[in-house]
Amino acid sequence: MKRNVPIQLLLGLLENMLFDSCVKWENVYSDLFTVMFGVLAPFLFAVFLDELSDTCNLDRNRFIVVYADDILLISPSVVNLENLIHLCERELNWLDMAVNYKKSCCLRIGPRCDVSCANITSLIGQVLPWTNVIRYLGIFIVQSKTFKCSIDEAKHSFYRAANAIFGKIGRFASEEVTLHLLKTKCIPLFSYMDLRLSH
Repeated sequence: MKRNVPIQLLLGLLENMLFDSCVKWENVYSDLFTVMFGVLAPFLFAVFLDELSDTCNLDRNRFIVVYADDILLISPSVVNLENLIHLCERELNWLDMAVNYKKSCCLRIGPRCDVSCANITSLIGQVLPWTNVIRYLGIFIVQSKTFKCSIDEAKHSFYRAANAIFGKIGRFASEEVTLHLLKTKCIPLFSYMDLRLSH
C-alpha cells in the first residue's frame, strides 16, 4: 500500500494467492485446488525485503545488496561490518526471518586483504568465518587488493558440459548440431556466474 498499488488490485492478488482456485474452460469449472507457489512470489519477496535495504543503506559508508534471498553486505571496516550484520539480523528478526549462518561468510578486499581480522559474531553468538572466496549469485569473488572475480568454476562447468556433449554425440552429429548444442548448453554457463536466508 505504501507503494501506491491500487487496493482492488492488491486484494485481488492476495485473494488469488491465498484461497482455493479453479480453472474455467468455456462454461466448465475444474475442482478447487490450492496454489502452492506463484509467479509473483519473487517480486513480493523483493518488496518484503526492500525495507531491509532501506534501513541498512542509511549510512554512506556501508551498503547492502539484496537479490531475492541472497544478501551481500559491504563495509569499509570490520567493526562497521559487524554492526551492519547486527542491524540486518534485527530487521530480519522483525520480519520473522533469519540469516542462514552455515551459508554465510566474510571476505576482505583491499591493501590489507591478507592481514588476519577479528572474528565477526552474530547477535546469537554465531561466528562468521573469514574466507578467500565467496559466491554471490553464481559469481565467485576472491580476496585481493582490488575487486576481483574468478571464472575458474565457470570454465570447469563449461568443459564438463562440452565433454558430456562430445561423449554422447561423438562423430555422429553434424558440425551445425554440435555447435548449436555447445551454444545452447555450454556458453550460458559463462553468462551465469549465493548470506542466504532460511525461511
